[in-house]
Amino acid sequence: MRPFLVIKACQAVGGKVEDAVPAASAIELLHSFTLIHDDIMDNDLLRRGVPTVHTLWGVPMAILAGDLLFAESLHVLLSGNGYPERLRRSAEILTRSTIVLSEGQYMDMSFEFRADVSEEEYLDMVYRKTGALFQAAGEMGGIMGGGDERSVELLGTYGRNMGIGFQIFDDYLGMTSSENILGKSVGNDIREGKKTLIVIRAMQTPARDHLLDILGKRDAPDLEIASLLELMKEHGVLDYVFSKAKNYVDKARTAIAELPQSPTRATLLELADYAISREK
Repeated sequence: MRPFLVIKACQAVGGKVEDAVPAASAIELLHSFTLIHDDIMDNDLLRRGVPTVHTLWGVPMAILAGDLLFAESLHVLLSGNGYPERLRRSAEILTRSTIVLSEGQYMDMSFEFRADVSEEEYLDMVYRKTGALFQAAGEMGGIMGGGDERSVELLGTYGRNMGIGFQIFDDYLGMTSSENILGKSVGNDIREGKKTLIVIRAMQTPARDHLLDILGKRDAPDLEIASLLELMKEHGVLDYVFSKAKNYVDKARTAIAELPQSPTRATLLELADYAISREK
């Protein structure tokens, strides 16, 4: 979704696809770097239905692979032809988003050791961990397409809000989908003790006691996860979380209402809808 957003943001301001390809490639390489390191930190065994890099090749090699992808993302971006100022601005945005993303990952990990994480803190973390890179994708696409400052700002706002909605919905899928579709075990966030919006909301309902019994319990059986899921449904937790995701996607759609009407803008609206309607 992220490189696709770069290309469509570029087209939305009148740019050509070829102008956006280096930035789109850089965004995806950077994202892959973060996934490899994230899997190490969470000790996840599967990613997209296949063994994670550190599972196959060991932690040292996985760290090196992630480092390489980070360096390669900047190399690919700055190897683009023409428009040196656009490339410089895009590189600045890419590195800034990496800093913000790292802050978000730290927040996510630190929340595991706290029992008092608020919804506001969670949303700030989600912006940093996920929304920032979507925001970067929108801004870089607008810049590479030669868009004016207002258009670049709107595309960044679109990306930021869609990214937050995307991550909230990702947490939702982590409890409601299936392993065959997700490519990883359902309920992993619960087993890892992550303070997702689902957990934060469930803590405010009668599902709290059952949640606390298994939160952070890495060997929690599927039956206990399924029982917790039923309690969450009964007390409106999942409906609340989905409504939050939809609210951010609606903000994303509103952000690009100022852009000229075009097939590309229509595609961006469809992309926002897809963020909260996908299966995985």
